[in-house]
Amino acid sequence: MATTYASPIAGLPTQMALQTGRAIFTEAYALIPHGVMRDIVTSYLPHWSETRAWVIARPMTGFSETFSQYIMEVFPGGGSQRPETNPEAEGILFVVEGFVTLVVDGKSHTLRPGGYAYLPPNSGWTLTNKGEIPTRFHWVRKRYEVVEGIEIPAAFVANEQDEPVVWMPDTKMTWGTTRFVDPTDLRHDMHVNIVTLEPGAVIPFEETHVMEHGLYVLEGKAVYRLNRDWVEVEAGDFMWLRAFCPQACYAGPERFRYLLYKDVNRHAKLPF
Repeated sequence: MATTYASPIAGLPTQMALQTGRAIFTEAYALIPHGVMRDIVTSYLPHWSETRAWVIARPMTGFSETFSQYIMEVFPGGGSQRPETNPEAEGILFVVEGFVTLVVDGKSHTLRPGGYAYLPPNSGWTLTNKGEIPTRFHWVRKRYEVVEGIEIPAAFVANEQDEPVVWMPDTKMTWGTTRFVDPTDLRHDMHVNIVTLEPGAVIPFEETHVMEHGLYVLEGKAVYRLNRDWVEVEAGDFMWLRAFCPQACYAGPERFRYLLYKDVNRHAKLPF
């Protein structure tokens, strides 16, 4: 089965379109459906040229507080020689369309769809679209939490096509995760993975745990449990979950995959 990657449809609906969207923001989760990721909601960022972004998650007091997530669209010739202005921020890039040239630690890398890069804080990376078509990629940013005696991880690049799916036990290879970092590697304080559910597969219990989540649907459709609600989601939708928000899933008739952010491997912050 060919791998596909959803991205925003951009443009604007016609004046005759019905106002029947699925966007919702609650005390425990938010759903940003792909149909609202239009030109009018894009943002522009300092030190980026020929580039715009859909900001789909940002830290908010009383909601998800650890990360921001953008879908970046870089037009030919665009990019940045100073993309990250916060020296404490680490980042992960995941390419869904086109090609980009990433330079980090003095090495140049071409990232194609499925391309993944981990960028440690203060790494001085740069990015350029040297191609002839726009490129789109996810950029997840988090303030790195330094721990005495644990080194900051080095930058690396990968592609999901080269990484195995680790299947959950007793699921007959229907529910699994593509991981780019060993879960026991305590240098990393966030994971961005890809979760795959084959047609009809389920997450068979209500996961309720301390991690904040961002879920961007890359392929397929499903019925997803979010807090008290069962919500239909499809390729291009984004879900944003607070810590302890219950979640479960029934996959649809085709393979269902999503890009998953979660914060890991650190103590909970104490308010004193």
